[in-house]
Amino acid sequence: MAEVPKPPGWEHHYEAQGARPRLLARYRQSAAHLAFFKATPAREIAENVDGYVVHRRREGAQPATIKLELGFLGRMFRVAKLPAPDMPRLEIRNVRQGFFEPGELRAVLEHLPAELAAVTRFGAMTGWRKSEILGLEWKNVDLARGLVHLPPGTTKNGQGRTYPVGAHPELATLLQEQRELTTALERAEGRIVQWVFHRGGAPIRDLDHAWKRAVREAKVPGRLFHDLRRTAVRDLERARVPRSVAMKLTGHLTESVFKRYAIVDETDLAEGVAKLAATHFGTRTAPKRTRSATGKTD
Repeated sequence: MAEVPKPPGWEHHYEAQGARPRLLARYRQSAAHLAFFKATPAREIAENVDGYVVHRRREGAQPATIKLELGFLGRMFRVAKLPAPDMPRLEIRNVRQGFFEPGELRAVLEHLPAELAAVTRFGAMTGWRKSEILGLEWKNVDLARGLVHLPPGTTKNGQGRTYPVGAHPELATLLQEQRELTTALERAEGRIVQWVFHRGGAPIRDLDHAWKRAVREAKVPGRLFHDLRRTAVRDLERARVPRSVAMKLTGHLTESVFKRYAIVDETDLAEGVAKLAATHFGTRTAPKRTRSATGKTD
């Protein structure tokens, strides 16, 4: 009886398709859970998909994660030219709510090491993803022209991106400080440091542990580094930057995804009401109703 191909073979399939490392990593994670169907005949898998969903929910998996795993399962069937089972519809509510107010961000920065504070400041101003910032190299920074460029293939959506840092004085100063720090280290140790943000010349692989401690000590526990991206989008919206331009700066490929990050909070709502109140319609005083000599109300 035919079975779904084993995970290792499918990893080779994705590699042959030129899948990016991120996709391969997600596939490996999904394949470990799809072992639920191990040794199950292909024709019987359709009868067990709902059971898989229940099993993963009980393990605490989110709907978006389960949907991704079922997507890999469906692809296995299609490529193997087998009738794919009907996949259950899962309701996914990816409501983005986290963002930073200026005082909260300053508090977090105070509890981060200098090298990670620089990464965080860059993320807050550009809205770039953490992986894009940590992977940024000096060869892609032109301080003289005030430009930072990410080549195609180095971003999540695969497209290149250019950010005119020279138009943002604080951002330009941050990069100049990083350049001076890096140059001093290179001269002292007689070697080239390729990374813009580094720890003693070595690339920063991650900052999760330090980040969790910093947000806890700053009294904003649970905040994510990715919330900096949401905050940047909100700031661009508040600054009335055209959405097509903002999407180019942050690297959002579709407007639908960008809009999910354009968070409206109580401050935005209050400002909206204040603008309404400032209009003629919102502030005019109703004229007093008087009676004329005929006794009719004017």
